[in-house]
Amino acid sequence: MARLPKDRRPRSFPPPEFPPRRPKVFARTPPAIFPSILGLLGLGLALRQGAVVVGVPGGLVEAALGAVLALWAFAVVALKVKIWRRWGVLAEDMRVLPGRTGLAAATIGGMAAGSVLVPYAPVVAFWLVVASLVAHGVMAVLLIVVLAGMPPEGRQVNPGMHLAFVGFIVAAVPLAQLGYQGAAEALFWGTLPVAVVIWGVSLWQLVRFVPPAPLRPMLAIHLAPAALLSSVAGLVGLPELALGFAVLGAAILAALLVTLRWGLASGFTPFWGALTFPLAAYATAVLPLAEVPGLVVLALATAVVPAIAWAVLALWPGNRLAQKSNAAEA
Repeated sequence: MARLPKDRRPRSFPPPEFPPRRPKVFARTPPAIFPSILGLLGLGLALRQGAVVVGVPGGLVEAALGAVLALWAFAVVALKVKIWRRWGVLAEDMRVLPGRTGLAAATIGGMAAGSVLVPYAPVVAFWLVVASLVAHGVMAVLLIVVLAGMPPEGRQVNPGMHLAFVGFIVAAVPLAQLGYQGAAEALFWGTLPVAVVIWGVSLWQLVRFVPPAPLRPMLAIHLAPAALLSSVAGLVGLPELALGFAVLGAAILAALLVTLRWGLASGFTPFWGALTFPLAAYATAVLPLAEVPGLVVLALATAVVPAIAWAVLALWPGNRLAQKSNAAEA
């Protein structure tokens, strides 16, 4: 019998492994865990502020903040172990949208963790914020390099870019609380034009075409910069801008609520984590400006954020979240 030419023979595949190969510990840590953890940190900080406004003891809130802080630290260790096993996974995760938004949320979480620690360990809080800023800067530069090597459709502006390129503003909150007003104001003015550009381009894109249903929950991220710019403006003595960005945030939140059914049409996905931290940040922004509306937003965040975070984080064991979010494996 004549033999087939080499290039026409059927491809050979390795036999299936039995039992199936199990990834090493933390080798497939999904960055998609971090937006929900960031939402929990933001909710805890909003509840801390709400307890002061209402005038009730904050012991339970502080205990919950401590637990979430430990969760963030554990998740960071898991991510670091994965990266240490194989450095290339960092760039691989950045090639997919859940990966790059999750990695940005991880370093932003360090800035939020600094806010948690300000009343207890200000020196530790300061250095944690500085380290998180440096790490976030490195992530942003690496993301630019990765995006430059992707096809044009992969480089399109999307709401997740607020996390990578405007997320530095989160550090301004603990820095202002620690007395570094100049640094906080520099972060405010430095991130403001970036947020405006992303808002503008995203609005133009939204007018031109409808985003796919699975990506629509990410539109909620547009609320986060408005909330944080409002909070920081209030902390650095710019009350008019604080009010202006709070009004902008109200408009964005109203639009999200009106289109809620459309935005969640695809059903639950890990992208729902993008709904958590913007809502918590907006509650924190509104509370100093208007107590009753702030408490209403805080109540909404308290009902929504833990439920979504639980649903997302419950997928972490067994690598289910890694599979759903296309996380790279070390």
